[in-house]
Amino acid sequence: MTDNKENIPADRATATDVADTAARIHDSRPEADSVELADMEEEDDDAAGPDSGNDLYEHFRFIADQGQQLLRVDKFLVDHMQKASRNRIQQAAEAGCILVNGKAVKSNYRVKPRDVVSVVMDRPRYEMEITPEDIPLDIVYEDQDLLVVNKPAGLVVHPGHGNWTGTLVNALAWHLRDNPDYDVNDPRLGLVHRIDKDTSGLLVVAKTPDAKTHLGKQFFNKTTKREYRALVWGIPSPAAGRIEGNIGRSLKDRLQMAVYPADSELGKHAVTHYEVLETFGHVSLVKCVLETGRTHQIRVHMRHIGHPLFNDARYGGDQILRGTTAASYRQFVNNCFSTCPRQALHARTLGFTHPRTGEEMFFSAPIPPDMEQLLERWRTYASAAR
Repeated sequence: MTDNKENIPADRATATDVADTAARIHDSRPEADSVELADMEEEDDDAAGPDSGNDLYEHFRFIADQGQQLLRVDKFLVDHMQKASRNRIQQAAEAGCILVNGKAVKSNYRVKPRDVVSVVMDRPRYEMEITPEDIPLDIVYEDQDLLVVNKPAGLVVHPGHGNWTGTLVNALAWHLRDNPDYDVNDPRLGLVHRIDKDTSGLLVVAKTPDAKTHLGKQFFNKTTKREYRALVWGIPSPAAGRIEGNIGRSLKDRLQMAVYPADSELGKHAVTHYEVLETFGHVSLVKCVLETGRTHQIRVHMRHIGHPLFNDARYGGDQILRGTTAASYRQFVNNCFSTCPRQALHARTLGFTHPRTGEEMFFSAPIPPDMEQLLERWRTYASAAR
């Protein structure tokens, strides 16, 4: 028993949701830095709030009373949370979602008198119900368990501060409004991972709790296949490589993420593999494969090696970083910025194991028109410059 129990169920979060969140938080949690889903899960810009992607939010808090006997934290939470299975709580603890006195603990931690036990997730509690909105969706695949969506650039994925309506989640609520088993306000269903507002590409959505848990584990265990296309400034050398460096909130600008040494206590382990596919004189088309899924991972890793994404305003790619000083060239680049008024990043492929059938699923989405037009402009420029 506790003499001071704060249960914060504003968005009907349960231990099931905590386990699903675990799939997006990845590995250990050395700092409260969120989202993701990427990931996280991966390139998660709008995942948990205003450009937060990786901050963790407290959903439940329990304070052990003065007479509390030593008790494993997983058993303690099973006794205090509704619909909580010990297995799901253990998964959440493994992912760093269970804190005692502000620090992540494993499931075998023994709760002592006056310990403050918290359950955290990668998004804030909702202050309002999610309502269905008739927003067009490009659905690549759908069955009784899941659907795969090709998200356009500019569409916010999840409701959050400043974006409570007009999101992909609102669109899903409309699309599945006649499905009696799908409750958009049930955190056990829905998005398994997320991508930035201004990044286009593929996302998988779970229509059942089992599907979300199964898919979430695949993201957590890094068995999914995710490949991006990015236009970057300059020509990376070598033409293919591996970028490793912790990613965490910038100490200088809270709206940016930064790269820290792999052995640093700052940030979280992150690895991106890249390969140059095509060069256009001053920019390159690059394939990026995520090994981990951190907030803005591709964007910040490519900037870290000196090749920011083209027109990425957050990380300096909206400036002319390569080329000549000629007025005609400046006009050409500005026209390119207008052609694709966002970071040139597209989640092109997504692969996973079907949660019910065990079948290997693989999907691909073509580069969208704005980014394709951008590439054609640069191809024409490079061809003329030869």
